[in-house]
Amino acid sequence: MSATQPNEIVATDRKRLHVITWGCQMNVYDSGRMADVLAPLGYTPVSEPDGADMVILNTCHIRDKAAEKVFSELGRLRRLKDARAAEGHRMVLAVAGCVAQAEGAEILARAPYVDIVLGPQTYHRLPEMVARAARAGGAIIETDFPPEDKFDHLPDQAAPQGVTAFLTIQEGCDKFCSFCVVPYTRGAEQSRPATAILAEARRLVAQGTREITLLGQNVNAWHGDAPDGKTWGLGRLLRELADLPDLLRLRYATSHPRDMDADLIEAHRDVPTLMPFLHLPIQSGSDRILAAMNRKHTAADYLSLVDRLRAARPDLALSSDFIVGHPGETEADFEATMALVRTVGFAQAYSFKYSPRPGTPAAGAPSQVPEADKDRRLQALQALLRDQQARFNAGCVGRALPVLFTGPGRHPGQIAGRSPFLQPVHVTADSALIGQEHVVTIAAALPNSLAGVIDLALTQQAPIQPAPIQQAPTYQERLSA
Repeated sequence: MSATQPNEIVATDRKRLHVITWGCQMNVYDSGRMADVLAPLGYTPVSEPDGADMVILNTCHIRDKAAEKVFSELGRLRRLKDARAAEGHRMVLAVAGCVAQAEGAEILARAPYVDIVLGPQTYHRLPEMVARAARAGGAIIETDFPPEDKFDHLPDQAAPQGVTAFLTIQEGCDKFCSFCVVPYTRGAEQSRPATAILAEARRLVAQGTREITLLGQNVNAWHGDAPDGKTWGLGRLLRELADLPDLLRLRYATSHPRDMDADLIEAHRDVPTLMPFLHLPIQSGSDRILAAMNRKHTAADYLSLVDRLRAARPDLALSSDFIVGHPGETEADFEATMALVRTVGFAQAYSFKYSPRPGTPAAGAPSQVPEADKDRRLQALQALLRDQQARFNAGCVGRALPVLFTGPGRHPGQIAGRSPFLQPVHVTADSALIGQEHVVTIAAALPNSLAGVIDLALTQQAPIQPAPIQQAPTYQERLSA
């Protein structure tokens, strides 16, 4: 595929592009690809909206009051747009992402100065939209799900992401959890072909990337057409990616318990490049609430899956998502969540109060939980999760962990990176080590990071694997006790 699409307008004059990104890692990836498709028109990313020729808000609809956050930012940008117009210049203002998909008409009604509204499946058409807006004036809205796959129309060339990079392999969701808007804003599950993923991964590695995180709304639901004519699952794809020279690390997010098959579990055992950290959302520990959420698994299913994963990779650290106060949640349901958290032991986790999303089944469900109860439960859950994270981090003190250094630290003379368990780690060392992986002896566990000292002698030895951290008894062991 050529980097220049048919009928594409190519410009040589440089224009300034500022992208504001909210939400998930996939939005970060999408923002980068939007910059890539606009590059042939002369747009160059800049860090501030002041003086920009185009500003894109790439939005997220998952969190509470997402739309109001967008309108607040649009109000600020309108003043910058008016100032540019007073100077005789035009600022193209675009709203992209999931809020645009869900509330495109409302955006244009409340903010008629917006030039372009586009959903997450149509950003490959941005050059055409910009040209139409320049020719005809007025607002452009593109929130339909197009028949073509946007990935087939993205340029082969892309700006380097750095030492670590995101790579989207799957989009959309067929799960229809009661609280979630993703099936309505991202569409049905769709997997990219393995050949396209491998080609993009090779390009990233050639540009200096040493760690790739594969992304998808349900990333482990990926089943892609493969070069051998078969259909691969995520486990096979990880094995193929692990063979790329100079690629040191692989991760993937976000996974669903229903799609964690045996081959993927075995990949955690067999692929050293796959890091021993897995984000595996459960949302609740109550079977009654899991059923109301339409998760299609039980707490026992989840605990059994955790046991299988830890049997395959004993040093595996887990992260998860939790929602408290889903409609109908009782104190007993909440206590079931707390019990599951104590049973599993998470290295980190994300937890939120339930907030209604228009159009989702839970939004109109009876037995909405009072805000005061949500607040109290969330505080209790977060206190437990913070304690577990602190204990996990403290358990790393004195250990030798391989750390991939990704950039400068917060203080002069520091560089920072990530452990295999995704913890931020900083050391005092020369910036020439950025982009390299070195063994670090962890000296201290701080509230949000680890501090350590590079051990070059250990680095020069055979690659080390982190020793397992003491885990709780398995689900089956507890049943037998």
